[in-house]
Amino acid sequence: MQRHTAPYRADIVGSFLRPDAIKEARERFARGEIDAAALRQVEDDAIRISVEKQCACGLHVVTDGEFRRAWWHLDFFAGLEGVELYGAERGIQFKGVQTKAQSVRITGKVAFGNHPMLKDFLFLKSVSGNAQPKMTIPSPSVLHFRGGSAAIDRSVYPDLSDYFDDLATTWRDAIRAFYDAGCRYLQLDDTVWAYLCSEEQRAEVRARGEDPDELTRIYARVLNKALEGKPEDLTVGLHVCRGNFRSRWISEGGYEPVAEVLFGTVNVDAFFLEYDNDRSGDFSPLRFIRPGKQQVVLGLITTKNGELENPQSIKARLREASQYVPLSQICLSPQCGFASTEEGNSLSEEQQWQKVRLVAEVAAEVW
Repeated sequence: MQRHTAPYRADIVGSFLRPDAIKEARERFARGEIDAAALRQVEDDAIRISVEKQCACGLHVVTDGEFRRAWWHLDFFAGLEGVELYGAERGIQFKGVQTKAQSVRITGKVAFGNHPMLKDFLFLKSVSGNAQPKMTIPSPSVLHFRGGSAAIDRSVYPDLSDYFDDLATTWRDAIRAFYDAGCRYLQLDDTVWAYLCSEEQRAEVRARGEDPDELTRIYARVLNKALEGKPEDLTVGLHVCRGNFRSRWISEGGYEPVAEVLFGTVNVDAFFLEYDNDRSGDFSPLRFIRPGKQQVVLGLITTKNGELENPQSIKARLREASQYVPLSQICLSPQCGFASTEEGNSLSEEQQWQKVRLVAEVAAEVW
């Protein structure tokens, strides 16, 4: 049952801890001591080394570690037409910690133009060797959910249905642009579906005048419109994230509230699902995964801390999940990236690579 196409039995979500060389170069760039070209050269060198390490761990898929980004999502959004990155009054509140105070708002018609991350993917592809280069970008639902309707200039979008139509078109154009650049494995990162599993987050949605169940249907429709016409040889995965900042999280609750809509109707090729702790609930929502149509990549190995999981426990959980979806439709990965923002999670680089090796070793034994 080994898979030689994406998603792989041993897969990854995307981000890695930023090496010291990148942190130092970013600080020097901010002080005006080096230019953008010098910073990019440091990033290039670090990405090349990271790709080599990923392959050495036994992976057949590699990412650029999101080394050029400060955020997993805002950097991508800021490169879209009609979207503005700005200094917010406060950051995003996680359990016990808050992010930098930045956010995005819609100031014009949203569209995908000459996005700088296309160049980023081309570099990754050039250094990936025999491994499959995977590009990671945020999901369209995140752009709406982050600020809600209040972050949209209503003189630009008096009718929100036009905004959601443009979201779908923008991501369809993005998917085609990355495909044309040679990308055959694309991952959409999406915190929203996990938020819509959380009673606390659902209450916040209602407090701002929106219906969480209606948003579920809207986001599914936007994703499916974005995926219309997707090339057959392009694999698109959706990573459902509960929040990942300095080893903290935002949402709690199993997938049951969204499972039927998400797994039963959203036409991605694979779902990357966090299952590293009790906050994620049990495996029963996997019964909605469509037979033979999609892979489910189980994030059973946490990126929140450096403690290495017991391989036998991971295998036992895979067997448990296979009660709801066949083992042939299951893959294994870390629960999230190791550094969804440039600050990174609370573990060392060596612990990070130990976890990646564990994914590869367990997958090789199980499949």
